[in-house]
Amino acid sequence: MSDTIKPVVAKEETFDRLEIRLGQVVDIQPEPSAPKPAYRLTVDFGKFGRRVSVGRFTKHAVDELKGQKVLGVLNFEPRQIGDVVSEVLILGVQYPKADSGEATPIVPMADARIGGKLF
Repeated sequence: MSDTIKPVVAKEETFDRLEIRLGQVVDIQPEPSAPKPAYRLTVDFGKFGRRVSVGRFTKHAVDELKGQKVLGVLNFEPRQIGDVVSEVLILGVQYPKADSGEATPIVPMADARIGGKLF
């Protein structure tokens, strides 16, 4: 793991261009067509609609993730993962002591509003 920090960038030219919103997982299924173990999540972003995401959150049980509020980037290009088009990137960090890419989602500490913007 590198301890090098990437170059400084302007917030207005980078972070402010991302549409990061709070959503709620309304359905979750294993995604067998993904190249590595993954779930297909359907996430409700309120007025921004429901979006599908394929993510490596498999260290969590399905019932642990269903209903969870998560943060997603809504304006990245869709990405083909196996047989599914992943429409949103759900943000996470590496699951403790797991293989690279296996994640735990970033979640709010309070009951924030669905569709709320990350700032």
